[in-house]
Amino acid sequence: MSEQILINITPQETRVAVMQQGVVQELHIERASSYGMVGNVYQGRVCRVLPGMQSAFVEIGLERAAFLHVADIWQQKPNEEKPIEKLLHEGQTVLVQVIKDPIGTKGARLSTQISIAGRLLVYLPQETHIGISQRIEDEQERELLRHKLQQLMPPEVKGGFIVRTSAETATDRELLADVDYLQRIWNGIMEQAKTAAPQTLLYQELNLALRVLRDFVSEDIDRIIVDSRETYAKLQAFSASYMSDVASRLEHYQGERPLFDLYQAEAEIEKALSRKVELKSGGYLIIDQTEALTTVDVNTGAFVGGRNFDDTIFKTNLEAAHAIARQLRLRNLGGIIIIDFIDMDNAEHKTAVLEEFKKALARDRTRMTVSGFSALGLVEMTRKRTRESLAHVLCQPCPVCQGRGELKTPQTVCYEILRELLREARQYNAREFRILGSQPVIDLFLDEESQSLAQLADFIAKPISLLVETQYNQEQYDIVLM
Repeated sequence: MSEQILINITPQETRVAVMQQGVVQELHIERASSYGMVGNVYQGRVCRVLPGMQSAFVEIGLERAAFLHVADIWQQKPNEEKPIEKLLHEGQTVLVQVIKDPIGTKGARLSTQISIAGRLLVYLPQETHIGISQRIEDEQERELLRHKLQQLMPPEVKGGFIVRTSAETATDRELLADVDYLQRIWNGIMEQAKTAAPQTLLYQELNLALRVLRDFVSEDIDRIIVDSRETYAKLQAFSASYMSDVASRLEHYQGERPLFDLYQAEAEIEKALSRKVELKSGGYLIIDQTEALTTVDVNTGAFVGGRNFDDTIFKTNLEAAHAIARQLRLRNLGGIIIIDFIDMDNAEHKTAVLEEFKKALARDRTRMTVSGFSALGLVEMTRKRTRESLAHVLCQPCPVCQGRGELKTPQTVCYEILRELLREARQYNAREFRILGSQPVIDLFLDEESQSLAQLADFIAKPISLLVETQYNQEQYDIVLM
């Protein structure tokens, strides 16, 4: 299957699109003004311990203190777990790693269980065991990899490792090079920590372009196309040191047409910000993202299908299963996700749709759990949230509707104004009341609601005048006492 990675670089941001068969599957954006912090290691300072929540707040130099739960504190004797008040105290310095970026109003989440990712291995300096990626399912292969690393490990190397999927075909030399690279990083962190002041950054995760090479590139990736000469040189140098097999797949794009335009990635970004996702069959999805969860509603739309209605529903749901899996990756949706497939009476159809959905999710690198159909016919799932969704990165709530997605009608605003006028008239003895409002609201007062306004003027025995404020949105108004 043909796969490509596009890397678009500007001084302000780096954008990465993972393409499959010419279709964008994933989008990653990193801005110079707000680099992601997951993986960064800090010298933190405990500013508050909360025994009731078994958690603490730790200052690491951000606007908001970061959150550390007792479950994320490494303890030497896991069988004798201590409460947080026995482990931490206010003012204590502690080595911490960011495991979740600040999202919305929540601060970053921390762990004292440090892990440093390499291309083939993840180093766990506080552990002693060798683990294997869950994506490597063959038990015999898992044991072979574990035994291979144990045999290769130099005796002076302390700590544990997790073997990544990319290590399945790695040579002994490549594995040892990764061990050496990770050891050098850890020794550097420990050396800095001896003299570093609290809230100091000790280790920064690789930037997005280099993380792409380390984490995303597999045998399926045919080309990695980057449109910056400087970044292309850095990627070549990185691949020469750690990933010699990737160098031949790197390409520097020098065309005049923007890279994302050429591969229609720009259009996909626009589509990924829309509530509605059209399916090829004529059906569609409606995706609504809230603070706590995301809902996906599947509809048949214009699709009339084949022989019968059940067949139409089944085919729409099968297509939707693939589209939803792609949208979750594309939009980076996380947390609780509720999917409302079109109701199916046939139990075999339900099973087939669920299996197809799980198969489509299999290529997702993010950890998730999927339950079967509930009694209400909904599929519930969770997808680990480690960074902001695409919509939260690129958009902000509408200043007019404050993110509701709807505006009060001019008629609703008119009636609000009439009630407010009555309150004002009872409190203040003004000579005249003047309404400042948007054009649609004032037009309504001059037309359909003119009688209502005249009745109120008679009731309060004061004149009421109208004035259009062109800068006001539909819900804005003011009542001026003259």
